[in-house]
Amino acid sequence: MAQDAFSLANRLADKPRFHLQRFSLDGQPVHQVQVDGGLELAERADLLILPATGSAISRTLEGNAGLLPWLARRQQLVASLCSSAFLLAAAGLLDGRQATTHWALAETFARHFPRVHLRSDLLLTEDGSLFCSGGAQAGLDLCLHLIARHGGEWLAQQVASAMVVERQRGPQSRFAPLLPASDGKTLGPLLDWLRRHHAEPVDLAGLAEQAHCSPRTLLRRFKAATGLTPNDYLQRLRIANAQQALARGSDSLERIAAAVGYADRATFAKLFKQLCGETPGAFRKRMQGNGTAPPAA
Repeated sequence: MAQDAFSLANRLADKPRFHLQRFSLDGQPVHQVQVDGGLELAERADLLILPATGSAISRTLEGNAGLLPWLARRQQLVASLCSSAFLLAAAGLLDGRQATTHWALAETFARHFPRVHLRSDLLLTEDGSLFCSGGAQAGLDLCLHLIARHGGEWLAQQVASAMVVERQRGPQSRFAPLLPASDGKTLGPLLDWLRRHHAEPVDLAGLAEQAHCSPRTLLRRFKAATGLTPNDYLQRLRIANAQQALARGSDSLERIAAAVGYADRATFAKLFKQLCGETPGAFRKRMQGNGTAPPAA
């Protein structure tokens, strides 16, 4: 993806702006991918881009332990795609700086590197000479950002248009699921009840009664199973159902707000933007424009 974006930028520019080379730790091919040299080659580069390394974080950190001391000494521009932010953090480069990674890896990242200012809501970050991106498509967003930085916004827009992608896609929070995964064993019946009654007035005492336990016990069990309080889960469930209505129909915002449990449009719109990273109107336009819809809540 990065190779394609920068190669395309060279073809679209008035003259080639980027000289692209691949490197590896020892200068040898990696998984049958040929490289141009080792670390001595990379040291002469103006910009280093670390490819995504996958979600097996412990294996990634162990397998690249020999790279970390070298990374720690870098003074040129360094960019990480998705999970390779873990390598920058492990090398100590991100301490006290902003960074992002795929939203699904955010909890693991924060646990490993508490001194990094993690912004998992963002598609990309720039802090000094360090750049990070979120999930796979966000890697392309970062490439476009770097192309604009070195070749101008016009060139970045031309590359985006040629690759049929949006430029400036907004926060990563637009793409993260609203509801956490649950094993269904601890709270299955209660969550099913909530899905059927989410638009009705719901309080902690009523939920505890449904779960046949005390409010205090329910709070503890709910947090352990979902990572959210019952009220946080309820609001996300309502907004998830609103997403479905916005993506599939043409009802007014007032009508959708009332249908999912909100008495007024303002409260609904404020919470929607807080959780989804965009307004209800912008969400509807994006979903209906590309013919997709979020999964059912």
